[in-house]
Amino acid sequence: MSTLTASDIDVDYPESDGKRMADNTVQWDWMVTIVGELRDRYAGQEVFVAGDLLWYPVKGEPRVVAAPDAMVAFGRPAGDRTSYLQWLEAGIAPQVVFEVLSPSNTESELDDKLEFYERHGVEEYYVIDPYENAVEGYVRRSRRLAQVRKIHGHISPRLGIRFEKSGDELRIVGSEGRAFQTRQERVEDLLGEVGEERQRIVVEKRRADEEKRQKDKLAAKLRELGIDPDGV
Repeated sequence: MSTLTASDIDVDYPESDGKRMADNTVQWDWMVTIVGELRDRYAGQEVFVAGDLLWYPVKGEPRVVAAPDAMVAFGRPAGDRTSYLQWLEAGIAPQVVFEVLSPSNTESELDDKLEFYERHGVEEYYVIDPYENAVEGYVRRSRRLAQVRKIHGHISPRLGIRFEKSGDELRIVGSEGRAFQTRQERVEDLLGEVGEERQRIVVEKRRADEEKRQKDKLAAKLRELGIDPDGV
């Protein structure tokens, strides 16, 4: 990752916009789930994933800024940042961004976000409404972010994830077929997998021990008959 130069330090790029990261636990859980799942998905790859991080696309213009609830920048290394200064990131804009709605969001605010992401090179933009279990998607077509008309079943060109409805529940499903989970759900699943693996190891050890016991028993009988078990 590039380092700040003297000319960068001359301009103040705040690391916080003074706003809360989330208005409530519903919004927060969605944000953490999306960021956590995407970080897991791209672990070890040159992909930067962050949530509620200030993104400055234009050098020398600190008032030109956004803080997507989740963003993904391919071609940039993972790691800690206090903000995303695009000119220090090889000029790469986040290709995919997410916003998770809260009751305080207004239509005007959402229009401004769409315009910002469109102007500054975002390729895909998804708006999650956790209260209506709904999602809107926009994919770049030339210079515009065009709305995805059939969002349910839509597969993100960049991420390979699919948006779908299961009953009244909105789900984001990875390419391997597993739906995104909250961190708690993921931990519980992983603990379950660990428990199953431990049980498999125990069963395999018992089977191996029983095979050895039977082999030793047979060898002992052969010796009683004066037969060398190693020669059988």
